[in-house]
Amino acid sequence: MQIKNRQQFLTILTLTAIGLLAVDRIISPPLVAFWNQRSARIRQLQAQVKEGELLRRGKQSLRSHWAQMQASTLTNNTTLAEQQLFTGLNHWSQSSGISLGTITPQWKQGADATYKTLECRVEASGSMDRLAQFLYDLEKDPMALKLDSIELTSRDNEGTLIGLGVQVSGLVLTGKDQAK
Repeated sequence: MQIKNRQQFLTILTLTAIGLLAVDRIISPPLVAFWNQRSARIRQLQAQVKEGELLRRGKQSLRSHWAQMQASTLTNNTTLAEQQLFTGLNHWSQSSGISLGTITPQWKQGADATYKTLECRVEASGSMDRLAQFLYDLEKDPMALKLDSIELTSRDNEGTLIGLGVQVSGLVLTGKDQAK
């Protein structure tokens, strides 16, 4: 009888070991992968919630910054927008002491209908420090302008008179007319 109980015990032990091995090799890997995916998704959602909370807290700041950016764009009226840019260029050239040459404006439609740009090629000349002051004034002005390219050339043998070629783009939001 003892042998029969022993055989039953060993059979049960063997079947249990095989069952545990099957669980470890067949059932457990998909469950672990599912658990890891779920954990990664939870971490992603927690990060999104945290980002959303930060955006919600900074909502007023973002809205005021966007309103300030919208107010800095050129007006939707093409003639007035060109006038705004020309007035700015004249002001910056007078304050820096350079002489403006040709100014060639060109309108470009944006990738969608909500904006367009006024691209302007500006030729000017002056000393290096005056040209640097002109570019600084242009960049620090709140008007929505972007310097696309800058070219410097010497206009005399000593290098005291420098020619400046600047490609400037001004942003116009077409969604609404902005009185300035």
